[in-house]
Amino acid sequence: MKQLDVNFMHPAEQIAVIIKRIYRSGMTTTSGGNVSIRDDNGDIWITPSAIDKGTLKPSDIMRVTADGTIIGPHKPSSEYPFHRAIYNARPEIRAIIHAHPPGLVAFSIAHKIPNTNIIPQARDICGEIGYAPYACPGSEELGKKISKVFEDEKYKAVIMENHGVVLGGGDLMDAYQRFETLEFCCRTIINAEHFGGITTLTDAQIADFHSRIPHSIMHFMDVQHPSDERDMRGQMVEMIHRSCDQGLMISTYGTVSMRWKGDDFLITATGKPRWDMQREDIVQIRDGMAEVDKIPSRSVALHQRIYQKNPHINSIITTQTPNLMAFAVSGKKFDVRTIPESWIFLKDVPRLEFNEHYENPDKVADILSKNRAIMVNNDCFIVTGDALMQTFDYLEVAEFSAHSLVMATAIGQLKPITDKEIEELRVAFNVK
Repeated sequence: MKQLDVNFMHPAEQIAVIIKRIYRSGMTTTSGGNVSIRDDNGDIWITPSAIDKGTLKPSDIMRVTADGTIIGPHKPSSEYPFHRAIYNARPEIRAIIHAHPPGLVAFSIAHKIPNTNIIPQARDICGEIGYAPYACPGSEELGKKISKVFEDEKYKAVIMENHGVVLGGGDLMDAYQRFETLEFCCRTIINAEHFGGITTLTDAQIADFHSRIPHSIMHFMDVQHPSDERDMRGQMVEMIHRSCDQGLMISTYGTVSMRWKGDDFLITATGKPRWDMQREDIVQIRDGMAEVDKIPSRSVALHQRIYQKNPHINSIITTQTPNLMAFAVSGKKFDVRTIPESWIFLKDVPRLEFNEHYENPDKVADILSKNRAIMVNNDCFIVTGDALMQTFDYLEVAEFSAHSLVMATAIGQLKPITDKEIEELRVAFNVK
């Protein structure tokens, strides 16, 4: 996977990478959406009009200079006027994304603003969400209406009435992570509505959550990377990218770890976009300390305790997916007694209260001595396994099961496998 580094890639390259990523993730159509960057010269680089978003190359990206000169082989996006208007209103914004992803469009056409206080990091990433009234696409009037909302510096994301969403950022990755996280929130909220609605977190709960996470860890200097350790790094990076491709992880959240030697393990670093995670972004944990100059995931202490108390567990994935999180934010029981495979792979999935997994890691470790996964209210889904591929498989089964349960609400009441049938499966497949 091509790594996006906003410090070194040309604006046209950045835009080509991000618009393809948006397209591959099902967050825009062939003809829909536009992305722009304003460079240090005041020139605006923007996607072209009426060119396939799935195949855009850097050479297709248009440049509009500060004096209005158009440079490039195509026409600039028809929405260039509102991009320009936003940049004029907010000089600190250097990148803009506009698209029509299904979740955000649902809120757009319902004339509602999503509440991002469903998971801890979403409010921090998305900020407050603005709302702009309708105007004809491509018109100067639309630019005026949107830029008027952006004049309030508390907004970096604006729902466009019956049109979609527009987001700004200090650079393109900042804007993209806000866009991806906000769409994830919308899909999660919509899925949760099938079960009667969401339970949101207060600002105080979120602040308390962040204050309780350990923010410091001791480091060791004599880092060694033998061949087996390097191989594990490769496996982890491949699985992280695959998780992103499969919609099982977003760039702003997802932790993967693998046991290495004894209770020592490897874990993803914090603050690294998951789409672009590389081998060097994996952190070695030895004797409870992290390799020098790296900051491991905030879940490092939790993962360590799970490994210490469970010799049979060799890999852990902590993540958020739109269907599993529908259960986490609604309080609805995630009943995996749907089809035999789901229960055989996952067994029954216990639930913890918000923040309980950080407050009481021993409780999590004890539960996982008998169970394979845990749902944490308004936070995450934790799944474990012997090998990383097995853990990933369990995660896929869990998300597929959750998706089936969400869809089943439109058909009728769930009729789970009976206790007698579960006991039959337990014996037949030696489920302990």
